[in-house]
Amino acid sequence: MTKNGIRRIATFNRTALICVAAAMALAGCNLTAEQKAAAAAKRAAPTAVVMPATKGEAAEGGLAKYPDGYPNFGAPLTAANVQMSDEQAAELQHQLTALGARRKAGTISEAEYQAKVAEMRRLAAEHGTDTLSEISK
Repeated sequence: MTKNGIRRIATFNRTALICVAAAMALAGCNLTAEQKAAAAAKRAAPTAVVMPATKGEAAEGGLAKYPDGYPNFGAPLTAANVQMSDEQAAELQHQLTALGARRKAGTISEAEYQAKVAEMRRLAAEHGTDTLSEISK
């Protein structure tokens, strides 16, 4: 073979390799409609819940404004919802500690323990949406 023939084969091989790589890369970009919807839902910004101020005038958008329309960042911010009290947190910690101690001592079966853990995880997953729907009523 001549040098010219070898160059043509090398060029053809390079071009074929580049085309195959591009085709593989583009094939990986195809998503189904369900996958696209799931990805869009993950990227979506969370909706804000703004409670009215407890002192002074209710502020539109959650910020107090001066009479000239500029925002007043010195006003106290309000919470989106009532926060957990220290007593509630202590009671929940006591319940979880007792559950762990019962498991360690063997007074509760593994199945009962796993059922309690599953119940608490379900509560954690659903509590936010349940509370939000209750607030919006």
